[in-house]
Amino acid sequence: MDYWLGLMSGTSMDAVDAVLVSFDTNSLAVHETISLPYTDALRQRLLLATRNQADPDELGELDTLVGQHFAEAGAQLIKQSGISPKQIRAAGSHGQTIRHQPAGNAPFSLQIGNAAWLSERLGISTVADFRSRDIASGGQGAPLVPAFHRWLFASATQDRCILNLGGIANITWLPAGSRKPVVGFDTGPANALLDAWCLDQTGRHFDEDGHMASEGATHSELLASMLSDAYFSKPAPKSTGKERFNIDWVRTHLQRFDEIPAEDVQRTLLQLTVTTILQQLPQENADMAVYACGGGTFNRLLMRELKVGLGSAALHTTADLGLDPQWVEPVAFAWLARQTILQLPGNVPEVTGASGERILGAIYPP
Repeated sequence: MDYWLGLMSGTSMDAVDAVLVSFDTNSLAVHETISLPYTDALRQRLLLATRNQADPDELGELDTLVGQHFAEAGAQLIKQSGISPKQIRAAGSHGQTIRHQPAGNAPFSLQIGNAAWLSERLGISTVADFRSRDIASGGQGAPLVPAFHRWLFASATQDRCILNLGGIANITWLPAGSRKPVVGFDTGPANALLDAWCLDQTGRHFDEDGHMASEGATHSELLASMLSDAYFSKPAPKSTGKERFNIDWVRTHLQRFDEIPAEDVQRTLLQLTVTTILQQLPQENADMAVYACGGGTFNRLLMRELKVGLGSAALHTTADLGLDPQWVEPVAFAWLARQTILQLPGNVPEVTGASGERILGAIYPP
């Protein structure tokens, strides 16, 4: 049996999630998982880097430090599993996104976390830099997980929407059978602004279970101001990140109003997440089922508001499809590494806008 290692840290920048999995024709088994938090000091440096507050020396150091952190997560996972590294075919590392700019004359998406440190420490082939080939072929380089969603979650009889609630929210629309193409894109912020405002106001990295938001009320005029951002009405393919949706974005909108209680801002940001997701979901099938994954599934208020807003469309988590919502993305990058090693495409051109299917990633041999 071949094992595959997947490592992921998303835009929430809280930890490296690592999984050890094996794949069958159209199924998988998760054998071990681990989540290795960033130190507060490293997380703060990463947050500053996403705001263009890092010179070349700082970016170089962060590239190494994040690579070492990913390698440590992988090493701990392997030790915990009791499986020999020789049984692991390859690791897939997403790295840590610092900047995502897929438009313009020189499009790019920058993920740090030097993969050489993983292959050196773990002694296994490591696949990284998944986005750049898609961008070079005219795509957004993101989201990349819809290819995995299609492989694992598509149904012959049920229209499904996979909703990832990370720092940024993205959806994958999987029509039943193969009658229509897969659709996927970033809808906008999920936890990114909620976390940023909570940290700014309370010093806590996230609003556990939406407690802070539940103490406030939606400020309708502030919500309308935020919803006017052009990104939300932009057609797909599209992707975004913290370079657009960050604490400065929130403050810019707040400048238009008299002082608003911090709890009301938090509640409004939660409603922004809910509204922008609901407005961009496919409208063609009211009987579709929505399966959520990512850290936002642990925010009970967010999930409750989504459930109310969906009406007749059922809201589940991917646990109902056999995969814990916390581990969907790291498993996806283990699968993407497998695609690379097997010389199979990892992108969905209809999703990213690439000119065709591409084999993604760069391989770092052991």
